[in-house]
Amino acid sequence: MQDITEIYKKYGKMVYKYVFCLTRNEDIAEEIVQETFLVAVKDINKFKGNCKISTWLCQISKYIWYKKLKKDNLKKDIPLDIIQNSLFVDESIEETICEKENKMQLFKKLQSFDEDTRNVMYLRILGNFEYSEIAEIMNKTSNWARVVFFRGKQKLKEELDK
Repeated sequence: MQDITEIYKKYGKMVYKYVFCLTRNEDIAEEIVQETFLVAVKDINKFKGNCKISTWLCQISKYIWYKKLKKDNLKKDIPLDIIQNSLFVDESIEETICEKENKMQLFKKLQSFDEDTRNVMYLRILGNFEYSEIAEIMNKTSNWARVVFFRGKQKLKEELDK
């Protein structure tokens, strides 16, 4: 088994990018990455080696994120950062909220997709992951990630054209 420092150096950035795709918040992503590696250190003896370490770490981080969502029961209010950001740019709060609603529609459509397609779409669109990185995270091939993304994109286009 590799030293945890080596594991962090090798996979820390990848786990961060993955978590950032889920959270869309730098502070929360950093917090979850730290917690992920704490869990990994504590539970390293539970790693059976039947998947890549990166996959195992991403699964831990996803579990931590879901646990945090459940605990926080995210509020439906307009986030303060949207209001603050609108004060420093030319667009109005109304435009920012409309843009957010359009994104909300897009993500609602993505929720109807199967889990693999949804995850590939999130990783590619939000995280700017390469197909090879998506493949490593999902423990699949690059070609699989490319095909799933293409089909998801086609399905999304059909859904939005309705």
